[in-house]
Amino acid sequence: MSEATDPWLIVGLGNPGPEYAANRHNVGFMIADLLAERIGGKFKRAQKAQAQVVEGRIGPPGPASRRVILAKPMSYMNLSGGPVTALRDFYKVPTDHIVAIHDELDIDYGMLRLKLGGGDNGHNGLKSMTKSMGSDYHRIRFGIGRPPGRMQVADFVLKDFSSTERKELGYLVDRAADSVECLLAEGLERAQSAYNS
Repeated sequence: MSEATDPWLIVGLGNPGPEYAANRHNVGFMIADLLAERIGGKFKRAQKAQAQVVEGRIGPPGPASRRVILAKPMSYMNLSGGPVTALRDFYKVPTDHIVAIHDELDIDYGMLRLKLGGGDNGHNGLKSMTKSMGSDYHRIRFGIGRPPGRMQVADFVLKDFSSTERKELGYLVDRAADSVECLLAEGLERAQSAYNS
């Protein structure tokens, strides 16, 4: 059973490298970058895992503040489970204190859904994490919608957000980062009622 003092591991899912940076599949990285900025930290290479990490605290000073490790696996999306499990073990994080932030095809663009546990819905990053450590971790699902026409899913997720989508992207990433802070400070039910759309 996890304790209030246990650290949280917040994992933004994406692919490493500048050619992927603005892809739909990398929205988890974008949200993790914003959270790192908010806590005044810079990502650096983790010693014990193929990932970049920032350690800090989220929430108001005092007992409500939560110790967090923000992470971006550097293994490519479909191998995310290895680095996340290594970080979980190194920092001694209970699985229900892990939050995966990822793109979600089955939700309209910019909508959020927060949940604990469940299936991977074909998402390779979640599939890899669940295979490595079970499914009892939190997810923050950021909607990217379905591909238009006959475009293949793999092509769609590895394309940059459209110019229309980019107009709102900053605001939506900001809102997703707020939802992480709310989840840690006030719990899943409160965060779901505030942010699930």
